[in-house]
Amino acid sequence: MPLQPWVPQPTTDGSFTFFSEDFGESFHSLHGARAEAFSKFVVATELRTKAHHRHLRLLDVCYGLGYNTAAALETIWAVNPECQVELYALELDATVPQAAIAPPLLDGWSPTVQAVLQQMALTHACISPHLTATLLLGDARQTIQTLCTSSFQADAIFFDPFSPRRCPQLWTIEFFALVARCLAPDGKLATYSRSAAVRSAMQSAGFCLGTLPPDTDHLPHEWSQGTIGSFDAQTLHPLTQLEQEHLQTRAAVPYRDPTLRGDATTILEQHYQEQQQSTLESTSSWRRRWGIR
Repeated sequence: MPLQPWVPQPTTDGSFTFFSEDFGESFHSLHGARAEAFSKFVVATELRTKAHHRHLRLLDVCYGLGYNTAAALETIWAVNPECQVELYALELDATVPQAAIAPPLLDGWSPTVQAVLQQMALTHACISPHLTATLLLGDARQTIQTLCTSSFQADAIFFDPFSPRRCPQLWTIEFFALVARCLAPDGKLATYSRSAAVRSAMQSAGFCLGTLPPDTDHLPHEWSQGTIGSFDAQTLHPLTQLEQEHLQTRAAVPYRDPTLRGDATTILEQHYQEQQQSTLESTSSWRRRWGIR
C-alpha cells in the first residue's frame, strides 16, 4: 500500500495541519493549529508555572506533527532555560512527524525547537543538555505499557487522539486507566474533548474532572473547549451545571476495550448497544432543557 501523501493545509493562525484520509479528520482545528497547541494543552496544564521547576516530565499522547511538544518546549524554556525536560511521545504513524519537518511547517518555531522536531522525526529520539526525548511508535495501547512498567509519571499529559467517534480505541476506560498511571500526583492531563463519554471514562479511571471554559463570546452549544483531568479537584475549574447534567445522560456511557486490542468497529458497536440498553436520560432531552440545538 502506498504511503498517504501528507499535504500541508493552512489554518487561520498561519500554521499548518494535515488531513487524515484514514480517520476522516484534520489533525488540528482549522482555526489555528499552533494556537490550539498553546491554549488547549500548554496553558491548560499550567506549564508556564511548572517551568520554574528544575525538572519536568511530559507525555504527549498522539504526537502527530509535534505541535503540542513544540509549544510546551517553547513555553518552558522561555520561562526557565535551565529546566531539564524528560519527554515521551506516542505516535502510530512515523510518516506524520517526518512530513511535518518540511518547510514551511517548521517556520513558526524557534531554531532550538525545530532541531528537536527534526531529531524526533528522523531518529525517534533527541538528547541535549536540557532534553531527553523519546518517540514510541505503534499502537499507543501497547506502547504506553512500557511507561507503566517503568513507573514514569508526567507533570503534564497532552491527550490528543482523533475524535472518539473516529478513534474510539484511545478513549476507553481501559486506556485511560493506563494513562492515569503515568500522571504524577500533582500533574494534569489536558484534552480538547468535552465528550460526556470521554469524561465518564476519565472518571472511571480515577481522574477528577475540570472544564476548559469557552471564550467570552460563545454560542450555547460551545459550553467548553476541553477537559482537564487531575487527582485533586481543588486545582480544577469545576464543571458547570450543564456539564454535570450531561454526565447523567446516555451520552456519558463510556467506550470499553477490555483486551486493549479491540478494533474501532467493535468498540463502537458495543458502545451503541450499551447506550440502547441504558436507563439514563436521553441526550436529546438534556439538549432541549438547556436550549442546545
